Amino acid sequence: MKDQKKKNWFRRHKILTVIGALVLLIIIASVASGGKKTPSSTASSSTNATKTTTIAGLNQPANDGKFQFTVTSVQCNQPEVGSNQYLTKTAQGQYCLLNLSVKNIGNEAQTLDASNQYIFNSQGQKFSADSTASIYANPSDSTFLDSINPGNSVTGIFAFDLPKGVTPTYAILHDSAFSDGVKVNLQ
Repeated sequence: MKDQKKKNWFRRHKILTVIGALVLLIIIASVASGGKKTPSSTASSSTNATKTTTIAGLNQPANDGKFQFTVTSVQCNQPEVGSNQYLTKTAQGQYCLLNLSVKNIGNEAQTLDASNQYIFNSQGQKFSADSTASIYANPSDSTFLDSINPGNSVTGIFAFDLPKGVTPTYAILHDSAFSDGVKVNLQ
């Protein structure tokens, strides 16, 4: 019994020692590779940089994934949006309304979602679309959050709540939350 107590803990618990060593190796390997980029992440980073540097202007088509966006106009200084007293939303600052048409250029249906769209000012500040205001701003309630089948187009408005006096300079529009987006100059 004294010999067993004198034996090293690791010798007495061989299975736990092996499991612990494997766990330790996995941790060391993951920490060692944590700061390095894999070739696939490097490729997607360069693709992302290329996509968002593509700039279209007003009334020019810009493609991202399955959607072709054409921004037709931008109207700012809108204090509220909505069609009646029950479906109205007041801006914290001002609404800038992005009027556009969206065509599905893919091979399957895709849903257009306002929450995937952004505009930026000249300082690079990023503003998200207000989904509720975008719904209220559209004369047809079926513009957003409906599937657009291949070859079909919809026209509509994205509403962005910006501080008063701020002017948007460009938009990044996405066919989905996972796409790279396409840059559209708004000036």
